[in-house]
Amino acid sequence: MTTLTVGSHRIDLSIPAVMTIVNVTPDSFYAGSRTASTETIAARVREAAAAGTSMLDVGGYSSRPGAEDVSPGEETRRLAAALEVIRREVPELPVSLDTFRAEVAERIIRDYGPCLINDITAGEADPSMFGTAARLGVPYIAMHMRGMPDNMQQLTDYRDITAEVCSYFEEKMQRLQEAGVQQVILDPGFGFAKTVEQNYELLARMHRLTGLGCPLLAGISRKSMIYKVLDTDPADALTGTTALHWECLRQGAAILRVHDTREAVQVVRLWRKFRENS
Repeated sequence: MTTLTVGSHRIDLSIPAVMTIVNVTPDSFYAGSRTASTETIAARVREAAAAGTSMLDVGGYSSRPGAEDVSPGEETRRLAAALEVIRREVPELPVSLDTFRAEVAERIIRDYGPCLINDITAGEADPSMFGTAARLGVPYIAMHMRGMPDNMQQLTDYRDITAEVCSYFEEKMQRLQEAGVQQVILDPGFGFAKTVEQNYELLARMHRLTGLGCPLLAGISRKSMIYKVLDTDPADALTGTTALHWECLRQGAAILRVHDTREAVQVVRLWRKFRENS
């Protein structure tokens, strides 16, 4: 699959795409990504559009360990507030909903039109998610994770992490096909139920996942696999993120999910020039 279709939007994945994170939460792990007000949402999405993003990923439920629980109603309210702004300010941009709740995805898509669904649990948290994505006819992003954010870092016992992630996705892809989901993207889930060392092992072998036949999304932006190695914090992890984005592209990523749009777009441009001449 080299083209994603999201309603009237088409995303050409023959060129690596940049997905900009828009967090409408008060407690996301990187404070610089939080956009709680109408004004900050508008400013962020306009800036992302001007920098050349391919799409926006809007989240109303923080997945960092220890984050507060959010009711479906509150998550829906947060996403709706963001979509109101996005559809007004940058209607040309496709939107991804970062949610693991089918009812939330369905209500937002009903009210604001087709969106990708970005499910960090790959249907584990809500078994109705696959059927909902199929019925709505929208692209679905399945991420690898064990457990849930509050206990995932106690579930890091793997014999061969890359092989186990591949097996996980093979089973999910079979179920998604049976449910009727036509467009599937796979996210290895860097930082979710993985140690720092396991994240790098998986990154070094991520190309093996391309053999599954679905586009790959890499979400490493400012994560602990970067700032822990550099002995810093998320606010000071942009240089490390940019360096590893190159490796994600080299390993076959079709989408980079990022906090910093301009820098990621520049990496993609340099990568394309390098590939033209290699």
